Amino acid sequence: MASQRGESLDTAPRRKGLDKSHYLYIAVIAAVILGALVGLLFPEVGKSLKPLGDGFIKLIKMMIAPVIFCTIVLGIGSIAKAATVGKVGGLALGYFVIMSTFALAIGLVVGNLIHPGEGLKLTPYDPNKKAATDSTVDFLLGIIPGDIPVLPTLLAAILVGFALQKMGPQGAPILKAIGHGQALVFRILIMIMWLAPVGAFGAIAAVVGATGVQAIVSMFTLMIAFYITCALFIVVILGGLLQVVSGVNIFKLMKYLAREYLLIFSTSSSEAALPRLIAKMEHLGVSKPVVGVTVPTGYSFNLDGTAIYLTMASLFVANAMGTPLDLGAQISLLVFMIIASKGAAGVTGAGLATLAAGLQAHKPELLGGVGMIVGIDRFMSEARALTNFTGNAVATILIGTWVKEIDGGQVGRVLSGAEPFDERTMIAGHGEAAPKEEGARTVANA
Repeated sequence: MASQRGESLDTAPRRKGLDKSHYLYIAVIAAVILGALVGLLFPEVGKSLKPLGDGFIKLIKMMIAPVIFCTIVLGIGSIAKAATVGKVGGLALGYFVIMSTFALAIGLVVGNLIHPGEGLKLTPYDPNKKAATDSTVDFLLGIIPGDIPVLPTLLAAILVGFALQKMGPQGAPILKAIGHGQALVFRILIMIMWLAPVGAFGAIAAVVGATGVQAIVSMFTLMIAFYITCALFIVVILGGLLQVVSGVNIFKLMKYLAREYLLIFSTSSSEAALPRLIAKMEHLGVSKPVVGVTVPTGYSFNLDGTAIYLTMASLFVANAMGTPLDLGAQISLLVFMIIASKGAAGVTGAGLATLAAGLQAHKPELLGGVGMIVGIDRFMSEARALTNFTGNAVATILIGTWVKEIDGGQVGRVLSGAEPFDERTMIAGHGEAAPKEEGARTVANA
């Protein structure tokens, strides 16, 4: 991983792409506020804007199958690569699966306690129902291709992934081709997400026009509950585990990573902090082999914040549509999300596509409520990214402790401030993601 970091340090000064995402963020916030005002002041006009949200949802649905297929196939390849590293890789993967499942379960528990979205009773989504719109709107919505069933796609992706593993070197060119296909799919998804302000405006205006202030209250309830849940997960769950296993205080670790938190908060993605996390974990005293395996693999498979978001958002949509999920449906949704969340890569919109995939696989009629999530998704992205990043930092220390590849004395000196991290070694690479390899293709957190 040292070579990766070195390469990123050399090429970083050319990075200038952050402002575009900021513009999108501002546009979404403005669209949500404007949509809410239109819905409150002109309810009938707000309801008539529903096709804007429906069109955006259809575009997201169009991308579900390609996103799931590419990321799951490549993800299985990443698992195989990590597992070949031996004890460190196997231990890391086992930990990631357990923690992701635990985070998903926490999302379900909190969602069942607060019942977000309850009482809105939105209109269920029916792709076969002709909406009461004019012929121009019908024509435009009809241009967008229909969706591909999610569960068959998931099964096909798993089979293809394991088949490519069995092919060995012969499967490498195919895996590389799928990697190029994934880059194309994510590029299309990013293009679609630039329409998020339009989709959010139409969806929020329609919902607020139909339900009034209750919709705004429900969205704020979900956001606040999500932020509180993420904070408690970091401090209580991750902090407790870190203290018991490694004797490290979570608040000292977070202080040590303060610059990375600021970077993540400004970009809404932990991808920018990947090379810095690698450098800081090595400086902290964790051996390079452990850091080299755990960090990039964790960026693909240890998405605790995303896991909490997926289950809480799913329950929010189900309650808002007036069709809450029973216990059996929630458990099956959790199992689906355990697999599908590995496809929630660090690309804007991938998490939203994964959420839509879970809803479509269980209750397609719930897709009509995804429009509300579009409006508040960006507000929750910082909490997701910060939780994912902290989870990977904690995982690196835990794995290092379990395999006895960590210098406890160095950890104490660094966290006490006796041996501060030399920021000059990272100036050139500040905010630059490490080059992607087959083992770490899906870095970052949507």
